[in-house]
Amino acid sequence: MTTSTSSSSADCYDYPQYWDLAFRDETLFEADFVESAADKYAIVPVKSILEPGCGGGRLMVELAKRGYQVSGFDLSEPSVRYVQQRLKRRKLPGDVFVGDMTDFTLPKPIDCVVNFVNTFRHLTTEAAALSHLQQVAAALRPGGLFLLGFHLIPLDADPDCTERSTAKHGQTKVTLTLRVVDFNRRRRLERIRFNLRVKSGRRDLKLKSEYDYRLYTRTQFLKLLEKVPQLQLCETFDFNYDIDEPVPLDDELSDAVFVLRKRAS
Repeated sequence: MTTSTSSSSADCYDYPQYWDLAFRDETLFEADFVESAADKYAIVPVKSILEPGCGGGRLMVELAKRGYQVSGFDLSEPSVRYVQQRLKRRKLPGDVFVGDMTDFTLPKPIDCVVNFVNTFRHLTTEAAALSHLQQVAAALRPGGLFLLGFHLIPLDADPDCTERSTAKHGQTKVTLTLRVVDFNRRRRLERIRFNLRVKSGRRDLKLKSEYDYRLYTRTQFLKLLEKVPQLQLCETFDFNYDIDEPVPLDDELSDAVFVLRKRAS
């Protein structure tokens, strides 16, 4: 039996089914954290949840299964179509559309906004990042939550970094390798190369993409947050998503999850 191998420099986000599989193991932890944070920090009952930059929709689908009114958007049309198909196949309600994190409107206020896994750092300018925070603040119901997760850059961070992870579901095995190929602290940008290898039956697919990410130290993020006074920082966690284990927001923190609440007045 022969194996069909192909390589492509296509956008990894154009293959949301494989991208989501690479992060599949995080889904239940993230969804549990969303529910726990809503119970602990929201002033209003959380029934509706928005995910900007939803990708392949793994978290949206899980939250919809738990009874939440979910909506989400992404710049990637293949991702949006994939999420729509997933929801339809499972007969779950949900609103998914093509949209921009820096400029979006909703028909009515939302109870909770979720933005995990460094999606926020795709906004590579101060203006874009600020616009996103302002858009979220405008979309939230007073007392609602914004759960924001991304990597901070410690002051002593090593710019040379490579990570590799493997996930498997059925006959499909995905290996994701992340490598920092450029790191510029002055410009506050790093470029990360993603190599995604997919083995499924006789298929062997290799994808490669590079994306720019904005860098944040603790101080830089807090200064940005000061420009959006509607959002109050309630607590900080790490990527363990343990609601009983908040972490200090100091210059050593790398994996940060911020619980932000829209002020009631």
